[in-house]
Amino acid sequence: MEKAHLRVARPTDNLTEVVTFYRDGLGFEVIDSFEDHEGFDGVMLGHAGLSYHLEFTHHRGHKVGRAPTEENLLVFYLSDKEEWQRAVEQMVTLGYEPVKSYNPYWDVQGKTFEDRDGYRVVLQCAAWT
Repeated sequence: MEKAHLRVARPTDNLTEVVTFYRDGLGFEVIDSFEDHEGFDGVMLGHAGLSYHLEFTHHRGHKVGRAPTEENLLVFYLSDKEEWQRAVEQMVTLGYEPVKSYNPYWDVQGKTFEDRDGYRVVLQCAAWT
């Protein structure tokens, strides 16, 4: 498992809006996409050289709804305060306002943003240790 590449995949009813959130807001790059693969459309977002990427899919004619809880999180640790501030400002500039975190821990050194489906992303101003 040490050399595995991680794909975090989830369905969405709002593919275009979710891609905009992660691509334009968080700076991910579209690394692949597909249309009408047995009724599924999808977009993979990531960064060259990293060992993970995100995949969002939409199954035509099916509804998946919103995130089941406010604790469905992706947490990005940004140890450089200026990099963290730029990331937060980019989200706000695009109209994504921080939301109060369900777990107050994330509000101490971070900002939480919610995508169109109710899934949340924490930009944590700290190093992962």
